[in-house]
Amino acid sequence: MAFAEVPKIPDSLATLLAFASRALVIKGVTMTIVLIILTSLLGAVATASALGKLTKKPDIMASMEHVGVKPDMIPVLALLEIFGAIGLLAGIWNKPLGVAAAIGLTLYFDGALISHLRVKDKVKDFAPAMVLGWLALAVAILEITAR
Repeated sequence: MAFAEVPKIPDSLATLLAFASRALVIKGVTMTIVLIILTSLLGAVATASALGKLTKKPDIMASMEHVGVKPDMIPVLALLEIFGAIGLLAGIWNKPLGVAAAIGLTLYFDGALISHLRVKDKVKDFAPAMVLGWLALAVAILEITAR
């Protein structure tokens, strides 16, 4: 009884498969690099925002008062931003922590956006909160899908 010969993969198909497997590795590495860059950016901005609140920068305090934040809540909001930034940094090595921190910051900045919209602020006043909310959401999505 003769066995059927196993067909050989054509060289062009083998080359295509090899290229595709390398592309997937490159995509994974590239997405991880993008994630680290965006995570670092968001963490730095959240930390700077928190420091502005803790040092009671006049423009930040005026904005907080304008949207109705009570003065005793400002340190709490600053701590939430700091914890979010620390969670993002730790999330580089611990995926669930990074996802949680990114989702937390997304909700934080969404709350800020809602506060601005509630008092009918202009786009220039709520744009930073909106952009940071989008950035936090992008980091959360990348945390979930990039690794």
